[in-house]
Amino acid sequence: MSASILQGFLMRQIMAFILLAVAGTTHAEAIKGLRFVHHDWTLACDNTRTCRAAGYQKEMSDNQPVSLLLTRKAGPGEKTSAKLMLGQYEEIAVPEHLRLHINGSDHGTLSVADGDWTLSMAQTNALLAALSRNSRIVIIGSDGRHWTLSDLGAKAVLLKMDEFQGRLGSPGALVRKGNRSESSVLAALPAPTVVLAQLPPTRTKDIGLAQSPVLRAALQAATAADDCAGLSAEGSPLSRQPQPLTITRLSKDKLLASILCWRGAYNEGNGYWVINDKAPYRPILVTTSGSDDAGNTINAASKGRGLGDCWWTASWGWNGVRFVQTAEATTGLCRLVAAGGAWELPTRVTEVR
Repeated sequence: MSASILQGFLMRQIMAFILLAVAGTTHAEAIKGLRFVHHDWTLACDNTRTCRAAGYQKEMSDNQPVSLLLTRKAGPGEKTSAKLMLGQYEEIAVPEHLRLHINGSDHGTLSVADGDWTLSMAQTNALLAALSRNSRIVIIGSDGRHWTLSDLGAKAVLLKMDEFQGRLGSPGALVRKGNRSESSVLAALPAPTVVLAQLPPTRTKDIGLAQSPVLRAALQAATAADDCAGLSAEGSPLSRQPQPLTITRLSKDKLLASILCWRGAYNEGNGYWVINDKAPYRPILVTTSGSDDAGNTINAASKGRGLGDCWWTASWGWNGVRFVQTAEATTGLCRLVAAGGAWELPTRVTEVR
């Protein structure tokens, strides 16, 4: 993939990560998730209206890596839970105890179980109050080490969380409290169920379609050139020849066509299309960022940077008629907290059967 094509693709991925989409409807299928990033904090709300906010140490600082995760389900009266992760991208000795200090005041020892540090409700409430204004939040280990959590961006993130969950102006709002009845807060929604279809065997003639120039031309016509250089008859930096197609039967008249579309410094993406099993093929693009598939499922995963401390993931499932997105998430900001990322921050959740 050329530098300009790769740059264009990555920019589209970054924009997708921070895209805000809130739909005012009561059906879980129609609720879109929200992702928002401001300074040292990020927010992800999923289609059940559960929200997760993560804060970190200041970017480009000498502070030791640390991250705090706030989780709140939708609905009246729901509380916010909080847990902490110390930077562990590089192996560290974990202190025996951690204490929370806010603006110089000691708020007690954090609880720990199975390596997870959790805040009590009193500690969480004190922290939430501090995050709505300028505050100094420090985690002090029993060995004397300090981890400083940035408050920069927290107020905007918490305000966005309240807005998504319909809490603005209510007593339970995190930032902008008011007297609006708590019963008016938006209710939680169930995760939609996706039932995967069983696939019939792929036929010999299906496999032969991989050599069809008519099919390749149809895929090219349905896909932006920048999104899938592997389809090009002129070849690409992937190789000096077009990439080979793979064909899998989905149903009595539908097939799945796939091809390696692009390759970057530390990521690559496969394209997947649902097509008719004979011309006209009428391809419907599922994604050009796929990593692997099992026929009735497609998975995607890509690093935010080569260090692998932040990821984007997604998946789709074949329900017998079309591919439905079953999951989408990131692991938070790239702050060297943990290999593979500190948290799972979904914007799309489903129950797959």
